[in-house]
Amino acid sequence: MKRFTNLLKKEIKELVTKQLIVSLAMTLVLFNFIGQMSRKEVRKAIGVQTISALDEDGSTASKALLTGLESARFKILDQSGKTKEQAVEAAKGNDSKLLLVIPKGFGDSLTDLKPSEIETYSFMRSFSLIGARGQIVVQGVISALNDAVSNNFLKEKLPGYDPSSLKKPIKSKDFVVVKDRVAQGSANMVAGLISQQSLLIPVVLMMIVIYSSQMVISAVAMEKQNKTLETLLTVPIKRTSIITAKMFAAGLVGLISAGVYMFGFKGFFGGIGDGAGLAGIQAGGATVMRQLGLYFSTSGYVILGLAIFLAILVALALAMILGVLAEDFRSAQNMIMPLTFMVMIPYFISLFADINTIALPVKILILAIPFSHPFLVSQNLYLGNYGMIAAGLAYMLVVFVVLVVFAARVFSTDKILTMKLRFGKKKAVVA
Repeated sequence: MKRFTNLLKKEIKELVTKQLIVSLAMTLVLFNFIGQMSRKEVRKAIGVQTISALDEDGSTASKALLTGLESARFKILDQSGKTKEQAVEAAKGNDSKLLLVIPKGFGDSLTDLKPSEIETYSFMRSFSLIGARGQIVVQGVISALNDAVSNNFLKEKLPGYDPSSLKKPIKSKDFVVVKDRVAQGSANMVAGLISQQSLLIPVVLMMIVIYSSQMVISAVAMEKQNKTLETLLTVPIKRTSIITAKMFAAGLVGLISAGVYMFGFKGFFGGIGDGAGLAGIQAGGATVMRQLGLYFSTSGYVILGLAIFLAILVALALAMILGVLAEDFRSAQNMIMPLTFMVMIPYFISLFADINTIALPVKILILAIPFSHPFLVSQNLYLGNYGMIAAGLAYMLVVFVVLVVFAARVFSTDKILTMKLRFGKKKAVVA
């Protein structure tokens, strides 16, 4: 046991370097910095919007329209007394997202119940995601204009009625059904909340699997290149213990590194997704999610953790074999590609497709990849498909045992020192 502990400490010391610590610290700082900057920009985008207005009509209707815009959280910069060209130039020089021009005859058209046209000049000062909200502001202005004008007209013609009830006499009362549970709410809201809750699960799994596997492959390939693997194999310790120590060390460092990455991602995604409207939806959505049973219990978190743990074990066992096949440290970087694709394929499919509705051959192919099952655990837990979960966990366990047995047989012979898989030739050579 003491020899195994010393071997484990050796593997961890080789993996935890100053470069790793510095890179993790810089990543954490960078993600949180981006998240904070994004949060500020998002709050600006959803706050009070500044627009310029040129009222060429000067009627009671046009003034009422501008008053309605102010009540709809728009800050209006008055450009009265200027020509249209002068108003455009003035709006360019301030913070206006757009210039609203109300032409002459606007009030008379409304009085005659004729469609009225207004002109909007949008100022695109940035092509970023936040800067592109200018078009959303334009749509918001037009919507607010229509509401303000129609509300004023209905109040004048039908003073005893609520304008909103007249414009929308039919209202929908939505319910969501999951299994045998029913709750009042929007299906879009439920789907959005589940997507947000499940967003970090595949990202965490992908980061841990790829990072830990890369460390194992690189460590084994480096030992082969430096001839230190030959020395290690002469130490009076079981070779299965060598495999276990390498996998355990890589898994431990991978978990810690993934935790740091996820903490940074949390700050990053928190900044991007921040918004007052989103917070309001989530506040009401929590009750709906509980009524539908769409939340993780303690046993659910245990099952999810077990699935991720088995996926890590499978990845490390496969990475151990790929590391043995690497000729040197440089070729080891190419060995991670097959494993990366095996993780990325189910990751993207879980985001954009439903495993239950895709074609049967594709479904079989996806389920044959052991890393697909952890991505499916969260939705199966929500829907109570415990048979599917148990089958997936059993499959990953069988794959892990097969890989470990194969890796142990390789390490028990001298072939571990001569096995090589070379890319770039007509035929892969295994010596």
